[in-house]
Amino acid sequence: MIQEKIVDLHAPYKNTKRLVRVYIPEHEENQKLPVIYMTDGQNLFEEENCKYGCWHTREAIREEFKKTGKSAIIVGIYNDNPQQRGRELTPKSIGKFQYPSFMARIMISLFLKPEGEIFDDFIINTLKPHIEKHFPVKKGRNNTAFCGSSMGGLMSFFTGVNNPDVFSMAGVFSPNVMMYTTEDIKNWVQSKLTENKTYLYMYVGHGNDMEAQLYPAFEKACEAIQEIYPEEFMKVVIKEDGMHHESHWEPVFKDFLHEFLAKND
Repeated sequence: MIQEKIVDLHAPYKNTKRLVRVYIPEHEENQKLPVIYMTDGQNLFEEENCKYGCWHTREAIREEFKKTGKSAIIVGIYNDNPQQRGRELTPKSIGKFQYPSFMARIMISLFLKPEGEIFDDFIINTLKPHIEKHFPVKKGRNNTAFCGSSMGGLMSFFTGVNNPDVFSMAGVFSPNVMMYTTEDIKNWVQSKLTENKTYLYMYVGHGNDMEAQLYPAFEKACEAIQEIYPEEFMKVVIKEDGMHHESHWEPVFKDFLHEFLAKND
């Protein structure tokens, strides 16, 4: 039996290196496991190292294994620089940005220079090949998922829909879709439809101001996507008391994990 461990690696990203931590649960020798790529790796593992709260993904994997005998590798991509995070987790090809006010347009334009497509390319063409070469992961779309929250939820939505041949499931938690029009989101999804469909696990809460701000655009986007996306490939979860915080995404992740591994049969 191979004991669980976390391996740190520094993957080339643009002109620098990006810290990525890979959690490998306990497994049999020569056993390969499904894999979930996740944004905000700094919030996934040890409670004492999480600035904003912890998802406790290791505990979720252990719990799932006790219940079902199934587990997965977690690949957590770090980014705790707010401005950099905002850039790399925001794609520009979904549609033209919309702004709530003239001042917001000025501030966001100065702060946000979208690089989501660069981050997407990093995942697909740099990180994923390295992980599959050096870690005991099962290859193929049915064994591969993506998950994130807030801006990371937006990126998970983008990467999942943009790469249906790579990811079978995307955890889209509290995504910031209000920067795009509903029409642009629908048209972009329509343009990406292929024979393969990424299963979209769409979640939002309504328990604090941030989630309440995200909810209207989320609801409209889901309704528009459901008009063109097969029903069996989309799940919408809304929790009235759900807050914009890791402690509230943690239980949602457990359900997402369970569904991913159940579909992995």
